[in-house]
Amino acid sequence: MAVELCLLLLLFCGSTISEVQPIYKPPPGTLDFGFVPSKTYDTGAYHEPGAIGILFKIVHAFLYLVQPNTFPQDLIRKLAQQQFGNTQGDYQKPENVVLTLQAIYYEIGFIVSAALGLLFILLLPLVGLCFCMCRCCDNCGGEMHQRQKKNADCQRSCFATFLFVASLIISVGVLCAYAANQHLTNQVRGAKKLVNSNFKDLKIFLNDTPAQIDYLVSQYNTTKDKALSDLNNVGPVLGTRVQEQLGKEVRPALDAALTMAGAIRETKEALENVSVSVEVLQEGTERLHANLTDVKMHLSNTLNDSACNAAQAASTCNIIKNSLEQLNINANFSGLPGVSSQLAKVNDVLKIDLSSLVQKGYAAFNDTPDLVVNQTRNILSDIKSVLESIGSNITTFTRALPVQKILADLMVHLTQTEAYVQDYFPVVEQYDFYRWLGCLILCCMLVLILVFYYLGLLCGTCGYDKHASPTTRGCISNTGGNFLMAGVGFSFLFSWVLMIVVVLTFVTGGNVEKLVCEPFEDKNLFKVLDTPYLLNKHWKNYLAGIIFKNPNVNLTFEKVYSDCKENKGIYTSLHLEHLFNINELLNISMYTEDVAFRIEHIQINLSKIILLDEIGKENLLNFSSSGVDGIDFSAYLTEINKSVTKVDLLSFANDLEARADQLPKGALENALKGHANNIRMIHNQQVVPLEQAMKYVKARSTLNQSIRLLKRTSSELMVKVKNVISAVNAAQNLINNNASQVIVQETKKYMDTIIGYFEQYTEWVKESISMEVAACKPIANVIDTAVDIFLCSYIADSVNTFWFGLGGSSMFLIPAIIFAVKLSKYYRRMDTEDVYDDTENGNNGYHKEHLYGIHNPVFTSSVEQW
Repeated sequence: MAVELCLLLLLFCGSTISEVQPIYKPPPGTLDFGFVPSKTYDTGAYHEPGAIGILFKIVHAFLYLVQPNTFPQDLIRKLAQQQFGNTQGDYQKPENVVLTLQAIYYEIGFIVSAALGLLFILLLPLVGLCFCMCRCCDNCGGEMHQRQKKNADCQRSCFATFLFVASLIISVGVLCAYAANQHLTNQVRGAKKLVNSNFKDLKIFLNDTPAQIDYLVSQYNTTKDKALSDLNNVGPVLGTRVQEQLGKEVRPALDAALTMAGAIRETKEALENVSVSVEVLQEGTERLHANLTDVKMHLSNTLNDSACNAAQAASTCNIIKNSLEQLNINANFSGLPGVSSQLAKVNDVLKIDLSSLVQKGYAAFNDTPDLVVNQTRNILSDIKSVLESIGSNITTFTRALPVQKILADLMVHLTQTEAYVQDYFPVVEQYDFYRWLGCLILCCMLVLILVFYYLGLLCGTCGYDKHASPTTRGCISNTGGNFLMAGVGFSFLFSWVLMIVVVLTFVTGGNVEKLVCEPFEDKNLFKVLDTPYLLNKHWKNYLAGIIFKNPNVNLTFEKVYSDCKENKGIYTSLHLEHLFNINELLNISMYTEDVAFRIEHIQINLSKIILLDEIGKENLLNFSSSGVDGIDFSAYLTEINKSVTKVDLLSFANDLEARADQLPKGALENALKGHANNIRMIHNQQVVPLEQAMKYVKARSTLNQSIRLLKRTSSELMVKVKNVISAVNAAQNLINNNASQVIVQETKKYMDTIIGYFEQYTEWVKESISMEVAACKPIANVIDTAVDIFLCSYIADSVNTFWFGLGGSSMFLIPAIIFAVKLSKYYRRMDTEDVYDDTENGNNGYHKEHLYGIHNPVFTSSVEQW
């Protein structure tokens, strides 16, 4: 049922998916589908053991020493595929013998350790039995007699110290075992919360899937609304695009025509400025010319006087006569050609408003979006109906899927499973209590032994009197020795039981850690499970054979687990594209083809657009033949650049006055000085105003600017006008004849935009299915919870730590037994003792048995030798 759900919940939304492709990221500013609704899963499939984790790491290090070999993938594959025991000679086949030897080599660390444990189990009870029997025969320290030695105190201290150290090590082992036992119980008690969290996530997984499906379906409306928006605004969208493409040639042509219209107005203004400026300058220069002519005439008459014939004045008068030609104007504006005929022709051209004609062309061209709207009404209504049909088909198909029924059935099974688990939790806790109690009893066995040892050390140490003889030792000291021997006795009784538990848990827990937990962590365990023909000798890929009934599909446990671990969609994780060809079930491409076909047949006629009529073109030609280009611009510029007079009148007047001073005193001198004053007055009253007065300066400047403007405008005027007309004709020809190509090109782009919305939708659906819809993180969490947390972190680590502590304590029971037996001799009250007399008595320091009536074997043997 779970597989059916995973397949059906993706049946509709992968409508254009045949295989999972790289995630598509739409360009910014296009369609925003929002986020697929999803809830956060509560389960954190990770266990932090806390302080006891240090013990776990120590145990892992010890297991690495015991078993340093890497996970034997190939060996496990061969063992799983090899059949043993079918016939009697199977085990003797060479390949089976090799596999057995390889397995033994891999397990050699566990085998040797287990063998040592079995040896401990067998020998320690036997040694204990022999030890007891030996002591019953007053051997092995069973005789209640202690020989006195000079280093007795040193031996006693050493034995006590060694026993204490061994007891401490045993105590540490007991604490480790108890901590591991308690840790496992605590985790079992807290496992219910983790299990409930997993069930909750699985319910969220099932409950959220329909909402995610509905959201994917509903987001088709976003695509449809955007497409309808563009269709409703076909004028601003398609019309503007067509207008922009045509405008690359149309607008420059109209701009050139409008510029030429402005040039015509500027030409008229320039011609008017030339006419007015020339009149102003002609008036000033003519008056100056008349005055200078009058002065020159009077000066000439003065120089013709008889006084100039005198020898002293003749040369001076001749010099002055020769300079009279300089008294004349330099810039003669009267001789410049007029521009009245050109101005008249330009005024005739301006009778037609060329700018308004060009603006009409602009207005007609700017109406392109409206023309597109008016000519695409019928086609757009058909396209809108197609879009509506796509949405209705998606909704109909989605409702036809039995997703809700499948989800409801799965929810029932999940609820039943949860109830079953909840019912058996008390049973699990009860059996865990029995386990905890059994492990506690094992720990108590060691604790009992430790109690005897510690009490023996305490009583023996505190009650020992070095001045007392072995036969007169106090009760406390004797009790301490008895405690030590009691500890030895219980050690022999319990040690083999403890070692049995240690060996069993060591072999089991150690192999679980090395063969399950470690390979699960590095995913080598999945690689073994993914071995072709391992789980089923007829299937190459077991998981694909179960889901797709096609074992040739490359679907592996490792890939599914990794994808679910990354919280990818179940469609991606299980490669469901191999099960359903969803393109055939719900193929949007055929609708987009219909939309594309209808858009491609949009026909738009722009022949009604007139950029510039014949009147406007004729007006341009009339301007080019107005004669502006025939004006003698060089003559104007030459006169403008000349000075007002040929000579500086002030300099001339000063020079004339200086010449007059050279003449004899008289009427001639005075007359020449009078003429010099007249020349100065003409300069001040007429030349200076012509050079400085605003009226004349402005007229000269305006004339200069206007002539230069006319010169620029008239330069190749006919060519410029023809170019403008040619550009307008080319743009008009583009609209009339070649606009269809532009329209087809832009219509295709417009179609690509509309179809692009659907492509964005399908790409978004693919991304959502791959990463968000039915995200299978809960499945990976269930596996992690069962294997990594429950089996490995809770059980395996705790069990391994338990046998590690218990085994270490059991091993140190051996030296503890030895030291306790040795030490008890120094604490217990003896029945006999060695008595030392002075050497002169002839007793040689031995016990005198005849005095006490006690047989002294040492003394007897000495006597017999004598």
